[in-house]
Amino acid sequence: MNKANICQLERIARELRGEIVRNSSFNKIPHLGSCLSVLDILVYLYFYKTNLKKSSFKTHKRDKIVLSKGHAAPALFWVLNKKKLLNFDLEEEYKKNISFVGEHPPIPSEINSIEAATGSLGHGFSMSIGMALSNKINNYDNSVYTVLGDGELNEGVVWEGSMFASKNRLNNLTVFVDFNKWQATGRSEEILDISNLVKRWHTFGWDAIDIDGHSFSSLDNALNHFKISHKPKIIICNTIKGKGVSFMEDDNNWHYRTPNKSELDQALKELEVNF
Repeated sequence: MNKANICQLERIARELRGEIVRNSSFNKIPHLGSCLSVLDILVYLYFYKTNLKKSSFKTHKRDKIVLSKGHAAPALFWVLNKKKLLNFDLEEEYKKNISFVGEHPPIPSEINSIEAATGSLGHGFSMSIGMALSNKINNYDNSVYTVLGDGELNEGVVWEGSMFASKNRLNNLTVFVDFNKWQATGRSEEILDISNLVKRWHTFGWDAIDIDGHSFSSLDNALNHFKISHKPKIIICNTIKGKGVSFMEDDNNWHYRTPNKSELDQALKELEVNF
């Protein structure tokens, strides 16, 4: 990854942050803080690491990206929109009284560029393991990328799945954890102790690394670090809830709140985007 790549990804992420904040304000869509923390991971995967396009979804041999952290779906919708992977006008769809773009990803039959309907925490991870195993059985040379939240690691199904993936040597599976240090009701460490995540995942038979989740070069270097691994891989991405907007950063109120007009104006000014 060169400097030009990084600058392009940073520009895309900044513009998308503006779209997501504006959408949250106009359509009263919550989980804004989570969307902003996970966005750089999604931008890296869709705009750099994979080469997904509309025709890709007609074949099983494509790379797959699953947002297991389903409540950050608005970030995914706007990434897909910018990548031109939607067959409808996203802004118009949000204006409808009954719509399939909401707070969680819908089933793939409604948006075929989405791999799995998620929201029940841990289930997207389980489905990703199934996809990776299927690829192995069919000798498909492609990868499955899954994005989890740190609160999602409280789910027992995650640890059961981690053992299964390790036992079956699913080295075609890579997990990114959006480690923004918050859950719905408080600090992650205060609800359940999830310190030493790299050590814990090593114990479960995975290759694991801890990085800055808002650094595109760090995201890329982490995957390059695991290039010849024979194990499933997990990247603990240290992120900031509400990243990119000063008064939202590390403030868990933005798990629920949506910006009013003055807050929207301030956020767009900080992001240096205009609509």
